[in-house]
Amino acid sequence: MRIGKPLVAVIGVVVLAATLATLLSPWPSVLVLRTGFNFGGVRANSALASRVPAGIGERLDQVYDPASPDGRLDVFYPDHAGVAPQARLTVVWVHGGGFVSGSKGQVANYLRILAAGGFTVVGVDYTPAPELRYPGQLRQLATALGYVLRNASRLHVDPRRLVLAGDSAGAQLAAQLALLVSSPSYATRVGVIPELAPAQLAGVLLYCGPYAMNSMPDTWFSRTVRWAYSGQRHPAHDALASTLDLAAALTPAFPPVFMAVGNADPLAPQSRAFAAALGEHGVRVERLFYSPEYRPPLAHEYQSDLALAEAQEALHRSEDFLHSLE
Repeated sequence: MRIGKPLVAVIGVVVLAATLATLLSPWPSVLVLRTGFNFGGVRANSALASRVPAGIGERLDQVYDPASPDGRLDVFYPDHAGVAPQARLTVVWVHGGGFVSGSKGQVANYLRILAAGGFTVVGVDYTPAPELRYPGQLRQLATALGYVLRNASRLHVDPRRLVLAGDSAGAQLAAQLALLVSSPSYATRVGVIPELAPAQLAGVLLYCGPYAMNSMPDTWFSRTVRWAYSGQRHPAHDALASTLDLAAALTPAFPPVFMAVGNADPLAPQSRAFAAALGEHGVRVERLFYSPEYRPPLAHEYQSDLALAEAQEALHRSEDFLHSLE
């Protein structure tokens, strides 16, 4: 079938418009990423449904910020018949999604499974980029921490023992939150002051995160994420964006850390570099890393697929780390 000249012209205009749109705004690329990430997140959460054990209590969609439709969090905790729920070491989990997508619902079953290990686990929603730009998400998460502390008794939270955790972009946010808590000078630079005191932060649990965003390989994905998150096409030249390279702000006051990443994850070098920087500051770091030759290759967010023996090992190692903080 021959394509007529008018149709060719229309196609050309559409292609040109799409190209120009990607040069003028991160939105076209963000929508592509968001579709893919959300599909994967929903599928991963559904695959875990059959693994959620009985005896998990929950409080869903707790409003930590009435001013934002995204200001909601979920709480999961052991709840066995005849035993009153109690305050437990609490994991505050920040979901991933490349800063531009994801939701607490997409990690809810993983958090239920983690809670079965004997913890209270909080899943926090936040507004994705570019609807909200950096450091707006950190302000939301700081507000969520304040809400958790003020409602500790009702939510079965031990306010003396909180652990910040996250996967992928959520790992970066969790690590940065820990920096805000442990380094007042860094918190001042970023302009976000959490209510959580350093003595209340027991540890950090990090899966597959980017910890030096300005040093990520220059790809369509990284350019889209940086642009959407910072609001600038070239955030490396912005003083605030420089605070996204976390190793430069580390101090020995950073809390103990457990880190895991797959050997086939493009972000694996970031985990290794951040772990090394933590060690140089004398921070306790427990690592679950694999050699490049390890088989099967473990991709980004491998830990969410509990059909894998390696994912189960990551979960058990995480539980052991959390119990060591009690």
